[in-house]
Amino acid sequence: MRIAYLSTAYLAPIQYYSKLLRYDRVYVEQYDHYVKQSYRNRCIIAAPGGELSLTVPIVKPDSGDMLMRDIRISDHGNWRHLHWYALTSAYNHTPFFEYYKDDFAPFYEQKYTFLIDFNEALCRQVCSLIDIQPLVERTASYHIAPLPGADDFRERIHPKKAFRTEDSDFVPRPYYQLFEQRHGFLPNLSIVDLLFNMGPESVLYL
Repeated sequence: MRIAYLSTAYLAPIQYYSKLLRYDRVYVEQYDHYVKQSYRNRCIIAAPGGELSLTVPIVKPDSGDMLMRDIRISDHGNWRHLHWYALTSAYNHTPFFEYYKDDFAPFYEQKYTFLIDFNEALCRQVCSLIDIQPLVERTASYHIAPLPGADDFRERIHPKKAFRTEDSDFVPRPYYQLFEQRHGFLPNLSIVDLLFNMGPESVLYL
C-alpha cells in the first residue's frame, strides 16, 4: 500500500490532488504547528493580472506552538466576500465556472470555526466534483518521521518551495487557461483553476 502524508491546505494546488489520486492512503497532519505563508491557509489562482494569492485570516495563536487542529478562522476583513469576488472575477468566463459555482458558493456563506475543518470540507467537495475517492484520514499524533515506506509531503508542497526540485514525480503539463495568452501557462495553481477550466477532464489531467 502506498501511503503519503500531507499538511492541511486551502483549495490546495494541483500537485496536492495528484497525491490524493495516486496514493492508496493519505494522512493529513493535524498535530503540526501552524506555519505562516504556506498552503494551510493560502491558495494561488490565475487572475486577470496574473497569479493572485488568497489567504484565509486566522485568529493569532496565543503561543507559537498551537496545533494545526486548534487554529481558528478569523472574521477579520470580510474575507469570505473578498475571496468569492476574486474567484468570480478570475473564473466567471472560464468554460465550467457557471457549472460548478453553486458547489463552492456555500463555503463562502457558512462560517467554519476551525481552519482544518473548512479545508477538509472543501477538499471533500473538490474530490467529489473531480470524481476521485481518496482514502484520507487525519493523523492521530505527530511523528517527525512517518510510517516506514511512506512519502512525506507535509513541508514539500509549499508555495515558497520549487515543486520541480522538491517533487520530481510531479510534472505539470499545460492545459487550457483563460489568461494564458496574457501571462503564459501558470503551473500548479489551485485545483479550482484546473476544475473551472477543464471540468470533467480534470481527473484525466491528474
